Parts: sequence; C-alpha cells; structure tokens
Amino acid sequence: MKKNLFLFGFMFCSMIVIGQTEKKESWYFKLGGSYFLQTAATEFPTVGGQSALSTVYVGGDLVSEESVTGSFGEGFRTSGSVGYRFTDRLGLEMGINYYNSTDKTMVKRVDDGATTLRSVGQITAFDLAPAIVFFLGEVKGFETYSKVGVIVPVHGDLTIETNAVAGAGVNVFSKDVIKPNPTVGFQAALGTSYKLAKNLSAFAELEYRNFTVHGKDKETTEFTVNGLDRLNTRTTAQIHSNYSDRLDSNSNNAQFNTVDTSRPTDELSSYVGISGLGLTLGVKYSL
Repeated sequence: MKKNLFLFGFMFCSMIVIGQTEKKESWYFKLGGSYFLQTAATEFPTVGGQSALSTVYVGGDLVSEESVTGSFGEGFRTSGSVGYRFTDRLGLEMGINYYNSTDKTMVKRVDDGATTLRSVGQITAFDLAPAIVFFLGEVKGFETYSKVGVIVPVHGDLTIETNAVAGAGVNVFSKDVIKPNPTVGFQAALGTSYKLAKNLSAFAELEYRNFTVHGKDKETTEFTVNGLDRLNTRTTAQIHSNYSDRLDSNSNNAQFNTVDTSRPTDELSSYVGISGLGLTLGVKYSL
C-alpha cells in the first residue's frame, strides 16, 4: 500500500511539473508482443483441499514431500498503447494488455511411479497500465526512454484443471475458475525506439511488473468421471466457494460446522503472485 501511495504521489507531482513546462503536443500509438519470466516464487495456495505439495508414495508409504512454489509471472502478453507527449522529455501513456501465463503445476501426487493427482493452473487477464514516460534524448535515430506506472486488472481469472485417479480405472477431472478481487500492481520499464520512417519506429522495452491477485470466489465449471459429465451430482457447497480472510463458527466450513450443502463453502483467502521480467518488441506510429 505504501508503495502504491508513493507512486500515485509521484505521478501527481509529475503532472504539476508538466503544467510548468513548455507544451509540445505529440500523440503516438504502439503495438507489441512480450514474453515474461517469473522473478519471484512463493508457495501456491491450497487447491480443492489439497496443499501445494509434490508427494511420492511407494506401496502406500510416503517417501518424499516438497512444497510446490512458483509464480504466474511467466507468460505471453499482447499489448496496445496510446501516448501523449507533452514536452521533448515528458509524456503519459496508457497501455491495454492481454496476458496469458504459462501452465504451473500447483499440486502433484505420484503413487508407485504413476501420477495419480495433478492440479495445473493458468492465469489470463486484461489490464490497463497508465504510466509516466521520461524521454532521455535521441542519438543516431535511437531514442531511449523510461517509464513507471501502475497495473489495473479489469478482467481475468485463475483456471485450475485437476486430473486424479480415484480408484482402479476411475479417472476424475475437474476444472475450477477463481475470480479475483480488485487489485493494483506496479510496472517499470526501460526502452528504446528506432525511427524507420517519418512517423514509424520500432521499439524494444525491458519491463518489470509485480502484483498479487487475491481470490474472491471459486466455481467448478467442469467435473467428469471417466469422461462422463457428473457436474450435476455435485452440491452447491462442492461447486461454489467464497473466500474470506477469517473463518469462525459462523463459516460454512467443515472445520467449524456441519457444512450446509445448499450454500457455497467458506474458505480462507488465497493469493498468487504475478511478478515477472519481460521483453517487449513492437512498432510505434507517431502523429
């Protein structure tokens, strides 16, 4: 929170500076594609009552166990941006991004060499990314710049697909979709553009971004047994979950009460990180 308040204050002060500098209007538009690598790994949250663990059993005995960690910061992004350049040195930019993370194993169980349970998660999201841009000057057609701003997700979810062997010849598949609470993240980038024609440039940016997604609710959208749809056999409590920061005697949770199967289950809030360092390549058109 302190980081976000500092960033907003910084942006406000920069707007004041803009008002005191000579105005030079210049609109530009950018299209680009990015690939991000994760920069921080944390332990994944519980998935369907299963802790984020990778376990190995031999003959029914547990022989190894380790925490499953990671981040959904690795993945592909396509983006479009519109910018307004107030002076030779200062501008504002609004990015519109679609992000698709790589698959991440969140829970895994191996029995006698065969995988009997595996949960894999993936995040997709649309976000808005307003930023202040500082242009550092042009040398031999290359113009270097830096930018700093925030990330505001406007739509997206975490989808978790679980395959399990429940018994001899019984294969169970479920698909859970977790919707997030509103959040704000941070971005910073260093880039350069190279003029290809009067109004057209190619650009490259090295970007760091960081934010945490806090789960709001979860819904099971698919449930099959040996390939046959069995979602209608699940109760409301099994299909729907509401996340909260605290569970107590008023919660619809088996640890505290007999579960009312006609109501969503109450579960503790889950958090996943989306931090990454990425390279963006694209084209820029200036008016």
